[in-house]
Amino acid sequence: MTPARLALLAVGIVALVAARPPLRFSPDPSSVIAAEIAFNRLAQQKGQWTAFRETAADDAVMFVPHKVVARDWLKKKADPPASVTWSPSIVYVSCGGSLAASTGNWKRPDGSVGYFTTIWRRDKKGAWKWVLDHGDTLSTARPAPDFLTGKVATCKRSAPPPPPPPGTKPGDMPPPADESLIWSADVAPDNSRRVMVKMWTGETYETVIDDKVGAS
Repeated sequence: MTPARLALLAVGIVALVAARPPLRFSPDPSSVIAAEIAFNRLAQQKGQWTAFRETAADDAVMFVPHKVVARDWLKKKADPPASVTWSPSIVYVSCGGSLAASTGNWKRPDGSVGYFTTIWRRDKKGAWKWVLDHGDTLSTARPAPDFLTGKVATCKRSAPPPPPPPGTKPGDMPPPADESLIWSADVAPDNSRRVMVKMWTGETYETVIDDKVGAS
């Protein structure tokens, strides 16, 4: 093949890649449950903070109790002799499958118990990475469910999306922004905080997680 034809082929490949529609994900709660279970298993096998480092997104945040960038805070943290253990109870997934929230119970080696909430986001390769992790101690553990539950937000809109511009071909337009699952983490000056997750029902946002942690 001549150099000219090779150059033309390379240009064609670049054009095809650029024209490829955005990657879409399946809104599968079981994949989030699997990510949580693997996260916990990694903590038992390699160490608690090692597991947190290896599964965090670059912009992930946590509370110690003030809000910190997880990767910066975890950078020099030594793993404790034994890790906390945890298990999800329920998982919520956006209709586009790119964002999820899980909540459940944890237990420390000393026997103390509490709850956690984790916000998960898929990376460019489709792997789940956590972007927020938080929780609090409890005097008594929450009742553990007999079965893990997964719920998916609806993609139904209260109004139909506007029609595409004339001449638009399938795949030319990116999918609409997936705001079917939204979350917030508000921290007060005394380090008390409130973490909320809301799911779109097709008509309104339903609050599915509302965690309130008192001042430290």
